[in-house]
Amino acid sequence: MSGPVQLPVDRLADVWPESGKRLRCGALLHAASVTSDLHPTMEVLEQFGGIDLVALFGPQHGFTATTQDNMVEWRGFTHPRLGIPVHSLYGEHREPTPAMLEGLEALVVDLVDVGARYYTFVWTLFLCMKACETAGVPVIVCDRPNPINGVTVEGEPQDPAYLSFVGLRPLPVRHGRTIGELARMFRDEDFPGCRLEVLPMRGWDREMWQDDTGLPWVLPSPNMPTLDTATVYPGMCLLEGTNLSEGRGTTRPFELFGAPWIDREALASRLNALGLPGAWFRKASFEPTFQKCAGAVCHGAQLHVTNRGEFLPVRTGIEIIRVVRDLWPEEFAWKQPPYEYEYEKLPIEILAGGPVEKLFP
Repeated sequence: MSGPVQLPVDRLADVWPESGKRLRCGALLHAASVTSDLHPTMEVLEQFGGIDLVALFGPQHGFTATTQDNMVEWRGFTHPRLGIPVHSLYGEHREPTPAMLEGLEALVVDLVDVGARYYTFVWTLFLCMKACETAGVPVIVCDRPNPINGVTVEGEPQDPAYLSFVGLRPLPVRHGRTIGELARMFRDEDFPGCRLEVLPMRGWDREMWQDDTGLPWVLPSPNMPTLDTATVYPGMCLLEGTNLSEGRGTTRPFELFGAPWIDREALASRLNALGLPGAWFRKASFEPTFQKCAGAVCHGAQLHVTNRGEFLPVRTGIEIIRVVRDLWPEEFAWKQPPYEYEYEKLPIEILAGGPVEKLFP
């Protein structure tokens, strides 16, 4: 498999920082950490002569990407083949402890982000950089494309009073950066003592979407099955802060949305009348198998992106919520805490990054 973009893990020997010795390394990985021909990054690191792989770390959804939802924790374990620890950073700890980092000469990070602030993998990176700065452990980040392009930015950064694990520092909702660029920003603005090396890609242009890169799509979490999902996610994730089903428990999460009490004809008609750029709402019904409305037939719509260059996901998500509140004020409700370890503020507030009255007066 070949394409215009080459990942650092495709040519590790060419981009690895010269140290002249084998480094005892930990690696923060997940199921989507693969080369362009679908070989696991873990195996590349195992076979690379400059690394002695002694520990593994995994983010939300688990090292093997099997846990479905937020605040579904997983426990660390011993890797059955390698006999080394696999530390959970979405359980008892979200930041590596000194004991986890003890003896490491570097922490390698190869995670797939989807270009939206809510997606927690970049915040696991953030906390790893914080812990590694304190411990004096260098961080080596393998850069990867932003799958929804590195040009378009949408959604205001959060009010500092509304930071959480879906945004530990102010950042636009659709941030337009690669994971390597975020790592450099975290180093420059938050952790200046962190010894950071970003291993570069080759052939990536900022205008590229994932399907322009020649790279395969491997779902980075159970409810991010396709590039279509990632395209709508920066706006449709806002529905997690409501009592609307955002399509979890279906085969088209974040594209299907609705509730048992919605009139799908009225909803689709009102939304299409808004003329939102690059979007069309097809009336739809669906039955989630888990999460909100599990086992109940929901009525609503499927969001179809007709022109992704014009499509504004954050604006679209906000307008969907506004329309539903207007049409069904008695049935609509904001989801109550907790959400991503925030127990006081409304989920919509930490997702939107400010008081609910500001976005939804």
